[in-house]
Amino acid sequence: MPTPCSTVPEPAEHTLPWSVFDQLSRGEGGAEGVRALRAAERSRRLLLLRWLIDEAENALGTAQPLPSPEAAWDLLSQAEAAAPDAVNTVLAHPYTGFWAGYATRMLHEQLTPAQPPWAIIGHVHALAAAAAIRAGLDFAVEVPAWQGRVALPTLGLAQLTHPDTFSVAQVRSHHGIVCIANDHGSVTVPADRAADTAGWSGIRPVAPVTGAAVLKLRIDDLDPYRGLFEPIGPDRLSTEAFEAWRGMLSRAWRLIVDHLPEFAAALPAGLDSIVPAPAVPFRLPSASTGEAFGSAVIAEPDDPAQLAAALVHEFHHIRLGGLLHLVRLHNDDRTERLYAPWREDPRPLGGVVHGIYAFFGVTWCWMAFSAAAPDDRLAAFEFAHWRGQTWRTLLTVRDDPALTDAGRRFLDGIAERLGLWQDEPVQTVAARWADNLAADHYAGWRARHLRPALDTVKELVSAWLAGDAQPPAVDLTGSVVLDTVSDGAWENARADLVRLALGEHGEARLAELWHRVPGAVRADYAYVDGRTEDAVAGYRAVLETDPDDPAALVGLGLTLSEKDSAAARALLGCPELVRAVHRDLRAGTAVPPAVEELAAWIGRVPA
Repeated sequence: MPTPCSTVPEPAEHTLPWSVFDQLSRGEGGAEGVRALRAAERSRRLLLLRWLIDEAENALGTAQPLPSPEAAWDLLSQAEAAAPDAVNTVLAHPYTGFWAGYATRMLHEQLTPAQPPWAIIGHVHALAAAAAIRAGLDFAVEVPAWQGRVALPTLGLAQLTHPDTFSVAQVRSHHGIVCIANDHGSVTVPADRAADTAGWSGIRPVAPVTGAAVLKLRIDDLDPYRGLFEPIGPDRLSTEAFEAWRGMLSRAWRLIVDHLPEFAAALPAGLDSIVPAPAVPFRLPSASTGEAFGSAVIAEPDDPAQLAAALVHEFHHIRLGGLLHLVRLHNDDRTERLYAPWREDPRPLGGVVHGIYAFFGVTWCWMAFSAAAPDDRLAAFEFAHWRGQTWRTLLTVRDDPALTDAGRRFLDGIAERLGLWQDEPVQTVAARWADNLAADHYAGWRARHLRPALDTVKELVSAWLAGDAQPPAVDLTGSVVLDTVSDGAWENARADLVRLALGEHGEARLAELWHRVPGAVRADYAYVDGRTEDAVAGYRAVLETDPDDPAALVGLGLTLSEKDSAAARALLGCPELVRAVHRDLRAGTAVPPAVEELAAWIGRVPA
């Protein structure tokens, strides 16, 4: 790799011993395993950075307002010579990785992004400026500005004025005083760079401590490359919201240290930045990307145990994302063909493997919390729910032909630990709701994404119209075609209601809050509240108005299953077939049957 005028070390060749690979698959390896992934990630980013600098000259030419990216490389080299840790901090910054991947795709695939290419490639000057500031250098460099905003990764953001959406500003440092300016004004970076001053917003650190264990994080609401898909603007947390995050992280970290020592040892080496997202009622969604090693996007939390589980969840995604830069676990099959109980849409094999590993971590988390609080019904449910869903999914894909030998070995490592947990005792109520919601989600997915064979539908329609008391012996579940487009909405409201009911003061909170759960209807409330007859009547009423409603179809099947009825067998086992036959009958019959009547008839198909 050419490094003119550079002391930046070339990327090393990285190998991962099978012993470390196996530890990672089992969720082990501590901080050392994560550091091995980080070292490889640093080399990968240097390679991408050098490639971008070389290609930018050809792609952008001289018709750009910024200096050559080679000047940024030279400044990085000077910073490396003066303070290697300064460059390492900027290279390890999660959004350096995302920017490098985003810019590489833009040039390699000749994409047309919303931002001008010179501003995207020019972010390398901002990276170099941040490293040089951290190294204490005297320098001056021009950087891109978006709506007058100049982002310095890992440090903060300056707000200038400029009439153009994209423009150029100068970052200058002299004797430790950093000034960011354009023709319309200037901003001086405060000595405490995490502080907020006129025109400057600092990236704020948090460092929860429990005993000797420290988790050093940045709450990054400023970096333009902190998103999952494309550059985004700042979304500054208020002081009050930031302090709420700090308090919740402290409580979540205490839970991890007290009950999950394996994660307390490893997680600080792999997670260093959190992107706060708006709160989502009754849920705590989170996300990450393999290009932003070390970062997690997490919605505003209101419960420390749920936040701890989200941290573990995303940490597992981070570890696997780093591992996938070193070893191929499956071929490049991106077909959306598999059911994943944590998603509403069909997923490719790679997404399912990622989910298995992430929810393996979540299962581990809730098992520990449940063991520490045996009377906690919600923790017991989360453990029972995720161990079953993750295990069933692993068994489904374990022999998928698209897996490599390493991929099978990785899943075997997960199974080695996850399989043992299937026999752990759990509260009866938790096990029952775990089974019910597993059936609920899978039936809802079938109803919306599977299309039965037309010949099967026609055969059943003909038999019904002929008045046959017994349906023909058709294949109820096998002759289906997957459709990635969802046929109907699915809010998964019953899962939210169950979590309400099993939490602290569950009965009272369920009665008070059920109507605020997105997508919940009164029949759902009755079902979770144990009023089966009211639930049956409620779902029947919904289906009289809208016989296609997938949530009501499956809800009716769940309530009727307590009677072991033939209707429940069809509504839970092949809801897509019930819908399709009923649609044909509605189209060709003046008075179509009730959905429940038809389902009971289809449910009598000989096994």
